[in-house]
Amino acid sequence: MKILLLDKNHPLITEQLLEKNFVLEEDFSSSYDEVCHKIENYDGVIIRSRIPLDKNFLEKAKNLKFIARVGAGMENIDSPVAEKLGIQLINSPEGNRDSVAEHVVGMLLILMNRLFIASNEVKNGIWLREENRGDELLGKTVGLIGYGNMGKATAKRLSGFGCKVIFHDILPNLSDEFATQVSLNELKKRAEILSLHIPLTDETHYLIDAQFISEMKNNFYFVNTARGNNVETKSLVEALKSGKVKGACLDVLEYEKASFENLDASTLLSTSENEDLQYLLHSEKAIVTPHIAGWTHQSKEKLAQVIVDKILVSYSN
Repeated sequence: MKILLLDKNHPLITEQLLEKNFVLEEDFSSSYDEVCHKIENYDGVIIRSRIPLDKNFLEKAKNLKFIARVGAGMENIDSPVAEKLGIQLINSPEGNRDSVAEHVVGMLLILMNRLFIASNEVKNGIWLREENRGDELLGKTVGLIGYGNMGKATAKRLSGFGCKVIFHDILPNLSDEFATQVSLNELKKRAEILSLHIPLTDETHYLIDAQFISEMKNNFYFVNTARGNNVETKSLVEALKSGKVKGACLDVLEYEKASFENLDASTLLSTSENEDLQYLLHSEKAIVTPHIAGWTHQSKEKLAQVIVDKILVSYSN
């Protein structure tokens, strides 16, 4: 079986698949068109997010049996077309759920306790105590939207801080020892912290908009480690300014490139001209990180191992 590797990943992928007599070819630089031209020669593709695997690509992949994405989200793959063509889709949310959950907790602790602000003040000779009084996680009701791998891992950690964790998911009967499933309306009534753990689909694009925010009963902290386009940034910024959103922890932005490797200048015009982005980058109410919630040394290895294990289950001799 011949597999095309389109992104650099942990070397264990190459090592373990070669041991099982798979034929591997690495191509980390060819353009979308160049890959399309040769894709019919491969049985499998391993990718992160370098190029879109759209309808055109998939129809040229005459012999493709599987696509393995080293990560969780599959929005860069035309999944309905792949399924229609009989191409198996493999991803690895099990590999970075722990790092995402720790990132959520870390951002909340930094934001709610003003740790980054206070540290910078002290480094600049400013010693303020009352002004940097924090807000505890203990006793807060946390509402999660999405209760898959990321949501469950996050609930497990936040329950350990004494939070009451509730969640909404489109699948039924998912309650466990760490969190209780509720309707979306119930979540809006009770949540004091809102955290997203959902894929990007037509239904979840701009899920968090002005109307959603206005329907939240409490002023709340907001966390997004899912996808930038799950949130209408303009509405979030307005809510931060009004105080409806007390603070925002953002690991993703709607202005990212599809590859997640940088901000997309074509959607920004320019960073300096984007007033909403400028607000997020300069406000004490927001923490912004560059899509690294699932990006630890440990998750790099675990993501790769999950992919290898799933490929071997389906295709090893």
